[in-house]
Amino acid sequence: QVQFVESGGGLVQPGGSLRLSCAASGFGFIYYAMSWYRQAPGKERELVATIRPSGSTNYADSVKGRFTISRDNAKNTVYLQMNSLKPEDTAVYYCNAPSLLIAWGQGTQVTVSS
Repeated sequence: QVQFVESGGGLVQPGGSLRLSCAASGFGFIYYAMSWYRQAPGKERELVATIRPSGSTNYADSVKGRFTISRDNAKNTVYLQMNSLKPEDTAVYYCNAPSLLIAWGQGTQVTVSS
């Protein structure tokens, strides 16, 4: 069955960096666009970044220039490199295929605080 397992979150100071990983299984990963989403307390889940099978990418305006999404098709894994982190980046981060949006994982908590 489709499964997403996110990891790499943690507590970081403003200006710091984290690299998130998402291991996907149960579908033809190499044929699907993959996205990272985040949900802050009291807010709706929002799209952060997308990478297509071609490698082309899109980013939310709020993270453009700071975050980089990448994928390793051999490992069925998608990554999110987050630099220059801000307190407003605090959220639970999830990955999914935007054309599937099923079987959400447990997410990984990112907390940006001094």
